[in-house]
Amino acid sequence: MRSPHQDRSKGPATAGDGQPQYADRVYRSTAGMCGGVLLLVLAFWLGGDAIFRGHGRTPWLSLAGLLLAVPLVVAFTLRPAVYAGAERIRIRNPFRTITLPWSAVDRLRAAYSTELFSGERKFQLWAIPVSLRARKRASRQAARAKAAGDDVFGGGAVPRRRPALRPGGEAHDPTRAWADQALDELRDLSDRHPVPEDGGRPAPEIRWCFELMAPALAGAIVLLVLLAI
Repeated sequence: MRSPHQDRSKGPATAGDGQPQYADRVYRSTAGMCGGVLLLVLAFWLGGDAIFRGHGRTPWLSLAGLLLAVPLVVAFTLRPAVYAGAERIRIRNPFRTITLPWSAVDRLRAAYSTELFSGERKFQLWAIPVSLRARKRASRQAARAKAAGDDVFGGGAVPRRRPALRPGGEAHDPTRAWADQALDELRDLSDRHPVPEDGGRPAPEIRWCFELMAPALAGAIVLLVLLAI
């Protein structure tokens, strides 16, 4: 399973005070997007065949199944994304979008899932899944790099290969998992805007994705009615 990748509209510039001014970044799961496309192709292939060649209630059941399955596949695979800007973060999860200024973010954590804490509320970042397999692979790379850099004869460090570049031109550290690197970048942006001490924490803006919830609910109702008849 591949780790999430990162896209940037433009590279980081330098602000007037000499601090780096980051452009908006978009974090998505490559594996999730590829899996979603494959699931959609399979659903339309099997569902379309049943609609055009089926008999009796089969076409209607297939149509209702597609109406239910397609929005769910889109919601859980293609829709999740995290948009990180200089002033705020926008988390697009399967059925809702949460927008928060960085000053309202207390901390970010990655255990078995990536989580953002704002006061007493917790939001998951679906677009940055934590892969234990990627962490183990990164740990093996770190061990190999450490072994290669230690010269037992005292001759100094062994030259290392130039690190691969991520989308956006920055060097990717193969000794760390993609999710952990993405979280470090988000923490860096969050640390630039500390939480106000006077308690004036901005409230998160939450928008529900009714354009996906409505057809999925309609498909579920139609499917239940057809199965009950």
